[in-house]
Amino acid sequence: MRLRVRHCNRARFGTRWSKPALVSLLLLANAVGEGPTQLKPGFNLFTKQQDVQLGQELAGKIRRQATIVDDPILNSYVNAIGKRLMASQEARESGFKFTFEVVANPATNAYALPGGPMFINTGLLKAVDNEAQLAGAMAHEMSHVILRHGTNQASKANIIQLPLALAAQLTDNASLMGALAQFGIGLGADSVLLKFSRTAESQADLMGTHLMAEEGYDPIQLARFFNKLNAQDNVGDLEFLSDHPNPDNRSRAIRQEAARLPQQTYGYQTGQFQQMKHAVANIKGPPPEPKAR
Repeated sequence: MRLRVRHCNRARFGTRWSKPALVSLLLLANAVGEGPTQLKPGFNLFTKQQDVQLGQELAGKIRRQATIVDDPILNSYVNAIGKRLMASQEARESGFKFTFEVVANPATNAYALPGGPMFINTGLLKAVDNEAQLAGAMAHEMSHVILRHGTNQASKANIIQLPLALAAQLTDNASLMGALAQFGIGLGADSVLLKFSRTAESQADLMGTHLMAEEGYDPIQLARFFNKLNAQDNVGDLEFLSDHPNPDNRSRAIRQEAARLPQQTYGYQTGQFQQMKHAVANIKGPPPEPKAR
């Protein structure tokens, strides 16, 4: 399919294309037919099994500290979406077994740990306007796991100490986080495991569109969700956008990537979205922690 751009007569149409809009349209036109961007994990000193072990150890710590929601409707809903996304080719080929849990937390956020444990805040469930937007946020986080961004960044940040720590852990068969801590490598929730670079965030956006589209979710909804969050007055408090690339640039990149994907009709729904919305409205989470000044 070729997307044609025609010059518009202002007298006839009442306006002209703005320069940014025209540039975006031309980029979309060039993207059509190119095929999806090829994304692969980068340099890593961890094995995939160590990703899994590290993620499980950190997930256990989170479960002890966070308020996990034991609601059958919410748990069934996020697992239905998660399992559908897991059926996509890139998720299957990764070999990681994802799990999905809901956390009573008002922050608009979700996060996935190395190896596959994912935690979805009630704040995110309340913020999305449709199921595809939630699927997009979850697909984005799954992509961080598939591309092994957490352990990739840890490897680059600790290239000297890490081989010794990993060798010691294999010898003693001890806790991986404990072995890393002995060498001064801290990998908690606020470390490089979950604080991703702009490049990593951009890659997760692109792969997220692949997972969504393959399973019938419109990837443009992820771009719209970013735009919605960016338009809110308290955007600085939205963890899903904090320390991320500019939301406008992200939305543009997602739209360009969507144009590269095979054309299809989107519209998959579990049919449980409104039921989820009713259930999550009754969940009260702890107040957000004050930000450091």
